[in-house]
Amino acid sequence: MVVAFKVTGGEQGEWAVLQVSGELDLVTSPVLRQRVHDAVAEGRHSLVLDLSEVWFCDSSGVGVLIAARRLLRSCQGRLRLILPAQGAADGSHVNRVLGALGVRRLFDVHADLPSATSDDASPLSA
Repeated sequence: MVVAFKVTGGEQGEWAVLQVSGELDLVTSPVLRQRVHDAVAEGRHSLVLDLSEVWFCDSSGVGVLIAARRLLRSCQGRLRLILPAQGAADGSHVNRVLGALGVRRLFDVHADLPSATSDDASPLSA
């Protein structure tokens, strides 16, 4: 079975939203990296990455997420991730990978888009 990788963009209020689906790996992670850089170059410094449809993430995918965090912090921006605790295969694969690597605490993680784009949203605990 071939899983197509796709990144689609949109806006939710002041937030740029990138919805990512498929496998985030060595082959596909440069696509996400470029989309994040494009959003920042366009002046979008509040970014949500919806990773709820990412079924696999390797170390290069994690590297892109950490680089995106660093990039947005360098321009006083904000990055929020959507990583649902429940759902396909008992929760987000990316959530489990970030937790196993001990880097999940670096990210502002939310369960859904309304939570991620709300000004008074509380992130999920690490």
